[in-house]
Amino acid sequence: MKKIHGLLLASCSAAVLAGCGPSDIASPGTGGNVIINPAPTPTPTPTPTGPATVTPAAGCPTIADPQGLTDAGTISGPTGTWRVCSLPNRINRTITLTKVPGLLYQLPGRVDVGTDGGATATAADTNVVLNIEPGVIVFGGTGVSWLHVNRGNRINAAGTATNPIVFTSRDNVLGLNTETSSGQWGGIVLSGRAPTTDCTIAPAATPGSAQCERQTEGAVDPAIYGGANPADNSGTMRYVQIRYSGYVLSGNSELQSLTLQGVGTGTQLSHIQSVNSSDDGIEIFGGRVNMKYLIVGGAEDDSVDTDTGTKTNIQYLIAFQRPGVGNGIIEADSDNSADGNTPRQNTRLANVTFLHTGTAGDTQASILLRGGTDYSIANGVMVSPNYACLRISRTQTASATVDAGIDEAGAPLFRSFVMQCGTPKYIGSNGVTATDAQNIFGSGSNNNNDAFTPTLASQFINGTNEGGVPGFDAKTWVSFFDTTTWIGAVRNTADNWYAGWTCNMSYLTFGTGNSGACTSLPVT
Repeated sequence: MKKIHGLLLASCSAAVLAGCGPSDIASPGTGGNVIINPAPTPTPTPTPTGPATVTPAAGCPTIADPQGLTDAGTISGPTGTWRVCSLPNRINRTITLTKVPGLLYQLPGRVDVGTDGGATATAADTNVVLNIEPGVIVFGGTGVSWLHVNRGNRINAAGTATNPIVFTSRDNVLGLNTETSSGQWGGIVLSGRAPTTDCTIAPAATPGSAQCERQTEGAVDPAIYGGANPADNSGTMRYVQIRYSGYVLSGNSELQSLTLQGVGTGTQLSHIQSVNSSDDGIEIFGGRVNMKYLIVGGAEDDSVDTDTGTKTNIQYLIAFQRPGVGNGIIEADSDNSADGNTPRQNTRLANVTFLHTGTAGDTQASILLRGGTDYSIANGVMVSPNYACLRISRTQTASATVDAGIDEAGAPLFRSFVMQCGTPKYIGSNGVTATDAQNIFGSGSNNNNDAFTPTLASQFINGTNEGGVPGFDAKTWVSFFDTTTWIGAVRNTADNWYAGWTCNMSYLTFGTGNSGACTSLPVT
């Protein structure tokens, strides 16, 4: 069974939270007014890692929301002492979090951007935008802190290559984190009006319609997503780090670094780094999601998990499972009673580098495709020396039939994908054999190779062997993709899209000149 995983239906009570809904759909956890934190234990005094350079700002800036910011005093760590300004629990007017030296913004619990406007845009929408300036640091003040952007509202978190925006935890501020820290606050959830399946608010609704809505899993107060607008806009996130998220709230439910649910193509997402999520790095429920330049390191479940009829396109992705933890790099959809719903999931990835040094867990392989999903990967490098590379579950997933009537695009596609695998290389389940999975991958054709010897430099930069593999033009699949002639996420040493805006982990380092170690705060 997957690590998560009861779905909170509108009719479910808190007493039966863990038993509601499909048992193997993962997801965001509880927020709102749930009080489940144990009594805090005294925190050790942080060990200084260098000279403290930060002095606290004199006070909190004024924002447009009438509730304003709450001055929560100061907090000290190895980088110095910071002024803490707490956001209101609900942001009712468009505001800007400005970059102020010596100042941190705090999520005191669940923080909502605007009020949910329902599945269809109307004049009653609050249309709130949360603007966040480059270099701003936002931290979760408690385990149940999370940021939720409601339907009809937007986030505009636009960092820069030299001045990223950082979302992190209180312990990160205090200097208490290590390379294995995780699950210290909730995460970021964007809720939109793009189509989804597995309707839970009105189970009899037509999947993909405006009546098909879902509740954020585990949330006690409403946090609803879904609609019928594939071009819906939940805002912009670029040059953003999300560190140490995924707090377990109740019933084994927890948030990811970034949860995208019902998010449409109007949303702009690029240059995002997830660090040590205790669940998935990124999980996508439904919607029409396009993303470029992603780094997911140290997720304790899957690096990228996609569910409930999403149509997702991702290009330039580095995913690294931390040694000793984790499940798969990729998990797609769930084997549940609703897996025949349309729209059927169709996820396409291009120019990816997957490094699986963790554990395979219940996915049993680095890539798990199931639930009838359509899936395509082009220009990939997989290093999975200890585990199977590919597992396919359910005959519908493996079906070569192309049928527009059931939104079926055929069997999974692999083009210019090279892999170093453990034994066995392939696993089949629920009517699919290992040989079926092997034949679908098709080593020896379409520039695919399941006996590849990697020569990656710095763990993720193409070396000689990677450079010798011709790339596939993923733009022939969908116009969102760039045309590339190479495989992998990083073509060579001159290809440095990861530089500057990232932070370093001991198990995955992006060089000098960035924001430094992920265990410390950047000081700008």
